[in-house]
Amino acid sequence: MWIRHDLSAGISVFLIALPLCLGIALASNAPAYAGVLSGIIGGIVVGLISKSPFAVSGPAAGLTTVVAAAIIGMGDFRLFLLSVCIAGLFQILLAIFKVGVLVHYFPSSVIKGMLAAIGILLISKQIPIALGYDQPDFWTSGFLEVFESKNFLGNLSNFWDHLSVSTILITAFSLGILIYFRNTRHKKLRSLPAPFFVVAFGIFAAFLLSNLELGMVLKPTQMVEVPLRIFDDLVFPDFSKLFSSVEIWETGLTLGLLASLETLLCIDAMDKLDPHNRITPVNRELFAQGVGNLLCGILGAIPLTAVVVRGSANMEAGARTKMSAITHGFLLLLAVVLFPIVLNKIPYASLGAILLVTGYYLTKPKLYKNMFSIGSNQYLPFLITIFMILMTNLLIGVSIGLLLSIYYIVQKNFKAEYKLSHTRQEGIDAYTVKLNTNVTFLNKVNLRKVLDEIPEYSILNIDGRDCNFLDYDILEIISDFHNKARDRHIELHLMGIQKVESFSIHD
Repeated sequence: MWIRHDLSAGISVFLIALPLCLGIALASNAPAYAGVLSGIIGGIVVGLISKSPFAVSGPAAGLTTVVAAAIIGMGDFRLFLLSVCIAGLFQILLAIFKVGVLVHYFPSSVIKGMLAAIGILLISKQIPIALGYDQPDFWTSGFLEVFESKNFLGNLSNFWDHLSVSTILITAFSLGILIYFRNTRHKKLRSLPAPFFVVAFGIFAAFLLSNLELGMVLKPTQMVEVPLRIFDDLVFPDFSKLFSSVEIWETGLTLGLLASLETLLCIDAMDKLDPHNRITPVNRELFAQGVGNLLCGILGAIPLTAVVVRGSANMEAGARTKMSAITHGFLLLLAVVLFPIVLNKIPYASLGAILLVTGYYLTKPKLYKNMFSIGSNQYLPFLITIFMILMTNLLIGVSIGLLLSIYYIVQKNFKAEYKLSHTRQEGIDAYTVKLNTNVTFLNKVNLRKVLDEIPEYSILNIDGRDCNFLDYDILEIISDFHNKARDRHIELHLMGIQKVESFSIHD
């Protein structure tokens, strides 16, 4: 099975993962080798521990903004690696306490908003690189900060000095290759790894431009730089400063939370696509990711997650078991050990083009059109999540989007769990409050308001015979109303409801 299916799938995923590992390291302001090393650990270590047949782990585009901001903010890559270690330990704890199931409670509107915001951030980060701007200080952290005078105007003043016609040409042709492969009607071409051809074109174009006397040679800062002896240049965390800053721990917990969320969403998507209906143990996957990120921090790599793009490619390439993911990890290792000279021939423009397309498909117009067609309870949390992520960061944006979704759930619950009807019985107004399946404390405010508006000298029936669950708070409100009903000359009938003794803290 490995030779027939998983080997070929592993090769296909390797060809896609290699440029993505390098490109995501670039987008994260991390050394190029840190992205490849993350892919190696994600393929081999996480692949061995995980029980997912299709998921492939490695550096993820969804973490680039947090990683880039953290590396620049801390000013020392060794301190950032401490945060990656903390993220791994946090994921291991999440697995031990079996909290993986919580991912199923995140509304899809918030998740789609998070991915769309990541797409916007990813595109905005790659535009300067795609145009040839090779100064790493163009982008710091939040979306708005790029427009601050110290970041935008200061860089814009000398932007034309860094603009490169050769880079723009490579970017344009790379985008053309990616678009053609995605839209071609030839099934065989669509099954081929387009990122590999983009990288191959980039290497050829850079070589051609360097040998033509046109003055269009790419600068060294516009080319990938992987150490020829990667294991001699690794940077390791400085454990002596583990407790030197609160920022190290805050970043670690943020990375752990976001990486866990992205991983579990990927696993859920892969399981839904599995033709054999296999279900991945989510807590086992969290443990595998935790071990992987702990090793990433110790060995000098950027954090990893399970990645939807690679998992989908793995499945489409005909993978049958997790051996395809492990195979891709070993191929990445061989590439950086045996062929680093070839990797250093890759222009950043090619990788930037790949990430531009990746960002576009995360935030494509069709997604917005679909969200608006569903209704305000879906598109408002979606848009608010995007807006708040761009204004602040991923964690705050997702939290606010989640709170807004909860508000809509609560609002709907207020109206859904009881129904008021009105009739006349022998000239007397008669009202019936029909309680539905589950009535909880969330219905307290509206139910109390309905009861208080029942007019004097009327009949009130409260029917709870169809309730599966009736919260004590609701029983207490109904029991309290029993005394008010007598004073207001309301004839009260309770059906399927047991009165309770109300207790006051002043008694």
